[in-house]
Amino acid sequence: MDYKHYDVIIIGAGAAGLFCAFNAADNKRVLVLDHANKVGKKILMSGGGRCNFTNLNTTAEDFYSQNPHFCKSALNQYSAYSFLSLVEQHNIEYVEKEPGQLFCKNSSREILDMLLDECAKKSVKIYKKCTIKSIEKNQTYNIKTSIDNYSCDFLVVATGGLSIPTMGASGFGYEIAQQFGHEIIETKASLVPLTLNEKLLEKLKSLSGISLRVTVNHRSSEGKLREINDDLLFTHRGLSGPVILKISAYWNKGDEIKINLSPEQDIENYLEHKKNTHPEQLLVTVLSQVMPKKLAAYICGEQLGDTRIKQLNKQTLKKLSQDIHEWKCHPDGTEGYKTAEVTTGGVDTAQILSKNCESRLSQNLFFIGEVLDVTGQLGGFNFQWAWSSAWCAADYIRNC
Repeated sequence: MDYKHYDVIIIGAGAAGLFCAFNAADNKRVLVLDHANKVGKKILMSGGGRCNFTNLNTTAEDFYSQNPHFCKSALNQYSAYSFLSLVEQHNIEYVEKEPGQLFCKNSSREILDMLLDECAKKSVKIYKKCTIKSIEKNQTYNIKTSIDNYSCDFLVVATGGLSIPTMGASGFGYEIAQQFGHEIIETKASLVPLTLNEKLLEKLKSLSGISLRVTVNHRSSEGKLREINDDLLFTHRGLSGPVILKISAYWNKGDEIKINLSPEQDIENYLEHKKNTHPEQLLVTVLSQVMPKKLAAYICGEQLGDTRIKQLNKQTLKKLSQDIHEWKCHPDGTEGYKTAEVTTGGVDTAQILSKNCESRLSQNLFFIGEVLDVTGQLGGFNFQWAWSSAWCAADYIRNC
């Protein structure tokens, strides 16, 4: 059987795949294969259409994996500032929302166009709507597809995870890994909203759409405590907003979370002060000065809805303070892969070389990006992992 030969074949035309393609193509013939009808769909929809393409404060501490040290080599080889330099070369305007968190000023399309322009410069071929039927390894990797049959010396798997299946996500990369003897760390939806049971949702119905700054505490089954401060959004299905997406990376079903609904204000002292200075004010009015009015009404409930601040004894003030500073909640689950930004778990990094993301089990086979068991926190870290892991694989390949 005839196979059209390329030096490098990359499966997956997302962020990691496209970035790897043009960086490996200095002296190599590179082909990118993707099953979707369009390339880079997740790039286009990321960051609300403006792509949070990196974080200048990226460190290994911003990632979680069974091996927390694995990401260090790639991040050291290709930093956020290296990618920013490429962005600036293409005259893409950007803004810094939170410290270090960079977004396109105009559109995510600019990042995708940059990647495609670089691929075009290096004569990288990209085939869409390409279904891979089989992969075999002899002297080369032989790939049968719905378009044609191809072979290559270097095979790179950049298929992403399971998050947002409507964008073309699938578990195909895990299947390739298992074919060549790799273990898969159990996957789960991550950076995803948490859902609540129907009974609690009914109680919180009036809060849907409300957003406020909070601190969320979560203690893992191993006893590790994490505290995250960011915005919370109440939704008709449960809890969302950056603080919930961040904590979802660590949360497991059955875990309790504690939410401080007023992290900047000591409620007990505040209410004591108001009791002394404005005793005739309603409790709900007083609370509405430090939190959204509907949340204040929920905290008061029917029992305290018409209560004046002067009527509250010390015990009630202490209980109110505790309810606000330590609002306990047992989420029912998550919204799953359909809305998750990333997938936690993936190809076990114990069987991957950290210096170049090459398989320890099959020479010249590489896994990059989200398909690996490396997950970044919210804030541009997952894109930086795509660029860094793709770079170290490409740099090794082009120098072979």
